[in-house]
Amino acid sequence: MTSTAQHLRRLFDLLTEDAPAEHFGAVATEARLGGVPAHELAEIERATAAALRIRRALRQHRRREAELTALFDTASDLAALRDLDAVLNSIVRRARSLLGTDTAYLTLHDEEAGDTYMRVTDGSVSPLFQNLRLGLGEGLGGLVAQTATPYATPEYRSDERFLHTRAIDAGVSDEGLVAILGVPLLLGTGDGRDGKVIGVLMAADRTPRTFAPEEVALLCSLAAHAAIAIDTARALADTRAALAELAEANAVIRAHSAAMQRAEEAHDRLTDLVLRGGELSEVATAVAGLLDGAITIHDADGRALTAVRRGGDPFGDRPDAAELAEAVADSHASGRAVHRRDRWICAALAGQELLGSLVLHGCPRLTDAERRLFERAGMVTALLLLLRRSVAEAENRIRGELITDLLTAPDRDPAGLVERGRRLGVDLERPHLVLVAETTATARERLVAAARQYLFGSDSVSAEHATATVLLVPHRDAGPGGAARTAAAQLTQLLGAPVTVGAAGPAAGPAGLYAAHAEAVRCLRALAVLGRAGDGACAAELGFLGVLLGDGRDVHGYVTATLGPLLEYDARRGTELVRTLQVYFGCGRSLTRAKDRLHVHINTVVQRLDRVQVLLGRDWNSPERELELQLALRLHLLAGDPPDDRG
Repeated sequence: MTSTAQHLRRLFDLLTEDAPAEHFGAVATEARLGGVPAHELAEIERATAAALRIRRALRQHRRREAELTALFDTASDLAALRDLDAVLNSIVRRARSLLGTDTAYLTLHDEEAGDTYMRVTDGSVSPLFQNLRLGLGEGLGGLVAQTATPYATPEYRSDERFLHTRAIDAGVSDEGLVAILGVPLLLGTGDGRDGKVIGVLMAADRTPRTFAPEEVALLCSLAAHAAIAIDTARALADTRAALAELAEANAVIRAHSAAMQRAEEAHDRLTDLVLRGGELSEVATAVAGLLDGAITIHDADGRALTAVRRGGDPFGDRPDAAELAEAVADSHASGRAVHRRDRWICAALAGQELLGSLVLHGCPRLTDAERRLFERAGMVTALLLLLRRSVAEAENRIRGELITDLLTAPDRDPAGLVERGRRLGVDLERPHLVLVAETTATARERLVAAARQYLFGSDSVSAEHATATVLLVPHRDAGPGGAARTAAAQLTQLLGAPVTVGAAGPAAGPAGLYAAHAEAVRCLRALAVLGRAGDGACAAELGFLGVLLGDGRDVHGYVTATLGPLLEYDARRGTELVRTLQVYFGCGRSLTRAKDRLHVHINTVVQRLDRVQVLLGRDWNSPERELELQLALRLHLLAGDPPDDRG
């Protein structure tokens, strides 16, 4: 026989072990089978009932403790989250875990559409369900959102309390959900009247289930924390967006301030350049530094006047003449800088007159402020070009007076003319080429301006004299013929009418320049007679034709130009090169007959002719040169200086 005390101790052990309820009932059965008296058996049964009540209370306390711990952990997790997506995913996962459901999900209110939409799911496998939208009052979730009241159902599809729609039922059926619990996400007092519903938190099973009141309360508590966390996350997102907008606005303000400061600096630098009469190279350097690019400045015809590289970098692909002209024309028409590939081009204008252009290399993009700065540089460039041209025109007029006096009376005060030229920057003692240009009667008045434009930027001068324009060009490498042809071509292009140019020189000093002018005029007249309008040449290129066709027919000048080296050599050395050459030609180029006429050895004749070749050039006996030499010798004879021909 078992004792009552043993059975009572067994009940205490079962409580300690938190054994299943059926184990407690087995204790009374064992006591009855063990022959325990009836009055003691009744006591054991009462003890069993008390133990079951104690077990139930303990289990409720433990469950409540677990729920409170879970809520505390949830609040801690939500408080640590800042990203809205992370907050929502944490809420749904915790709801599913706390209630032990197959799935949990959360819908949020769409204020613009006036409904709720599925935002986050956990445990869901149906794309159709995951993209559901619930109007207010539709389905369980829509009713919760509309009434701000929790709802639960053990069998949703047959529950007539809810407004069933085809879309919602299809989504629920596709997910296989049966039992659903939904609670509102409330901001405010939470009583449904003053609170604002921002969404619905739901948990669901795929089998029938009755949700206990404590489960509803648990999900409501989680929803309360979730609503605050969602609102906080939204507020933080709005704050971050506001801070980002503020940072962007601050960056715009700083950029604008920097642009204003840069524009002020540029204005001061460019203004200073204008006030002190700066050079174009200084403008190019300033603009290249301000815009961090390479700059070239061109004149109205596209010729480069100055260039500044950026840090020694090459310019790269420069625009050709046609491309530059087209871009400058577009800038001229619009009054703004224009973009071409990786370059910006700005026309330098004085009113509607094109004075030049600026090209900015290596800056494919310019801000509005930088573009205005570049355009202002174009205005400054135009002003400097205009001032430079005005100064050049004034200087050229004064220099023109010098040329007029030089060509009118060079022997009146040669030293005074040289000194005047030196003060004006014209060194008359330096070798110069003298070019005389003529054009048609209708274009004659514009030829002087065209000549100034042609010589602009150089140390050459021009002036109108008689009916022609005289250009005084320092002699460098080009000969008079080449200089004449170049000037004729350029002046014809500038004027739009044929310009003919005769040239002479190089010559130095008032007397030499005066004589060179006379020779250039004779050459010009010969070109006119030959019908070579718009061409250029020098007297040496025309030869004896210049003497025959020129108006002045300067015989002495032609003889000097042709036989000068021989005449000077004979005068200096006392030799007879000119006479030897006359006799040689007179004897039909026979050395034997020439030595007899000259009464010298044949080797002496050969030596004299070798000297002639040295002085006149290797082609002295070519048919063309021989004709000129014989004409010069005949003119020299006719001029009254006959050779001493004693043969």
